[in-house]
Amino acid sequence: MAVPKSKITRSRRGMRRSHDALVAANPNECPNCGELRRPHHVCGACGHYDSREVVAMVDDVDLDEDAA
Repeated sequence: MAVPKSKITRSRRGMRRSHDALVAANPNECPNCGELRRPHHVCGACGHYDSREVVAMVDDVDLDEDAA
């Protein structure tokens, strides 16, 4: 079984883990509706991408209470 020859110091361990940090999101404003959206993704509010509608969005969802 592999056993470390010597203790890994906190400094060396921290240097190895320095690239593991999470990066904060970089939201952009949708040119169509102004909502914040992820870069290179379809806008979740209006369904537009690159100045054209790619996902048809429903205005109101009418659910019958009997059907639910």
